[in-house]
Amino acid sequence: MDANTLYRRWLFDAWSGDYGVLDEILTPGFAGHWPRMDVRGPGGAAEQIRRSRAYFSDIENTLDVGPLVDGDLVAARWTFHGSYQGGIPGATAGPGTRISFAGHDLFRMEDGRFAEYWPVSDALGMMQSLGAL
Repeated sequence: MDANTLYRRWLFDAWSGDYGVLDEILTPGFAGHWPRMDVRGPGGAAEQIRRSRAYFSDIENTLDVGPLVDGDLVAARWTFHGSYQGGIPGATAGPGTRISFAGHDLFRMEDGRFAEYWPVSDALGMMQSLGAL
């Protein structure tokens, strides 16, 4: 599978709740480096995505730039759109509040799948949209 297809399956399939795709696009030893937490393997990635998705409904991601490929590295910029469902500590926005925030992904590929991941997102902007700051 080429890097473009892998990335689109990550952004559009996995983040839409199709966690089974993670076994196909991530290596068994996958390491995801989220802020304040590392996750291991496709199962760890699925759990992290599941936790993130629990706060939102009507999720729609857009691919803004990329994916860009350089050797074994893949980068892209995306925008997340979703309706807040509640549960984030400190947030004052009511359920149903529609928010958007942007981010970047950087992956390292190995044997035709993603082996390592570093996301960078506008968490500050998200929290401001939710009235938490």
